[in-house]
Amino acid sequence: MEWTFTEEQQMLKDMVKKFVDNELRPVAAKIDEEKKIPKELIAQMAELGFLGIAFPPEYGGAGMGETGYCIMQTEIGRACASTATFIGAHQSIGSSGIYMFGTEEQKQKYLVPLAEGKKIGAYALTETSAGSDAYKPQTTAEDKGDHYLVNGGKIFITNGSFADIFTTFVKMVGGPNDGKMSVLIVEKDYEGFKVGKIEEKMGIRGSETSELIFEDMKVPKENLLGREGRGLLVGMKVLNTGRLGLGAAALGAAQESLKLSTAYAKERVQFGKKLSQHQGIQWMLANMSMEIFNMESILYRTAWMYDQGQNVTRESSIVKLYCSEALDRIVDDALQIFGGYGFTCEFPIERMYRDSRINRIFEGTSEIQKMIIARDVLHARDL
Repeated sequence: MEWTFTEEQQMLKDMVKKFVDNELRPVAAKIDEEKKIPKELIAQMAELGFLGIAFPPEYGGAGMGETGYCIMQTEIGRACASTATFIGAHQSIGSSGIYMFGTEEQKQKYLVPLAEGKKIGAYALTETSAGSDAYKPQTTAEDKGDHYLVNGGKIFITNGSFADIFTTFVKMVGGPNDGKMSVLIVEKDYEGFKVGKIEEKMGIRGSETSELIFEDMKVPKENLLGREGRGLLVGMKVLNTGRLGLGAAALGAAQESLKLSTAYAKERVQFGKKLSQHQGIQWMLANMSMEIFNMESILYRTAWMYDQGQNVTRESSIVKLYCSEALDRIVDDALQIFGGYGFTCEFPIERMYRDSRINRIFEGTSEIQKMIIARDVLHARDL
């Protein structure tokens, strides 16, 4: 098997890198400080096709598949975790469920404007009583004939404060699927929809995270995503793509950490010689390089498998688990190499250190990934 990018994929990588170097990297610190991604930057990314990179052209996308999406997120992740998180919530989990399970009418109405960046998407799953145990929502949807009446709320919703379209998980009340989970496509303009608290966070501060409140919100019956009572399947399939995108952004941040650390080690002098000449520092750089090689290998192998239509439930959890934890080790070593300077806001390592910690929590904690992997090993597939 040849592990190289196609000419088209390499062109995508070069295009995203140019955007990152010229447009994103110069404002990454400002995004963190002001806790907001500029609308002009989002418009630029939409114009370049970044907000629908994985989807087919007939639905407004660039047709680059999951591998192309991971290539893009790796480059974005090198400069700004907040922006990578915004894209992931919009495209990978906010829109992909509509692509995988939506009717043709739903795809034309919702997926096309999402892929083109004319609308922004979000994924509304987590609740106060449904965190790691996310598939038992208390938000209810009652069948009222031509619509569902939705009551409840969500927390920790990325893009929640400004998104237009929400893939929303609810518990059915009454009818043959009473107590089962379903998924509804919700528009922000529906009566009864409100944005609640916007969270203050340690990291990825430019990515807006908010509470959503539903009070007698009417959702048309035609906005049911997939089959009623089959929300668990939708959630599992969507999170497969989300975990790969998260692994890609972590890879990018890891690569940038190594690059910055190597450059600093070649310049900084201590005890009469450069840091790069000290064996302890060399070993740190070697370990970082080894982990990055492993991250890259499992990420793109799994993205390729996904694009071939293979089941990657176990593999996507492995990617998410390994890449998120490896990034923490890498950025911690990077900060150690920078020493006191790394602890100051003068260098991007400080921001990257804060940003990295969320990766072991959202889209399924490390512990949840181990449960998924173990369950698959024990019950589903050959070793």
